[in-house]
Amino acid sequence: MRVLNVALPALLLLAMTGCAPTMGGDRYTAELKTLTDQCSARGGILSPTGEQTGRPQTDYICKITGGGGRLTTGG
Repeated sequence: MRVLNVALPALLLLAMTGCAPTMGGDRYTAELKTLTDQCSARGGILSPTGEQTGRPQTDYICKITGGGGRLTTGG
């Protein structure tokens, strides 16, 4: 009976550890959506950098597609 008291929690912990990598996958999607919204608000589009780090902030850059608002026409 004592073996069961030790083995059962160990098996549950092992099962939860096996699921851990799949539980964080939604975080990347949420961060990517936030980054896309912020970039769109600035008048840009996200472009891949070629990196695959697992962090959208590193994997993508915001390319501003609109004209510069701070530029003057002279004088």
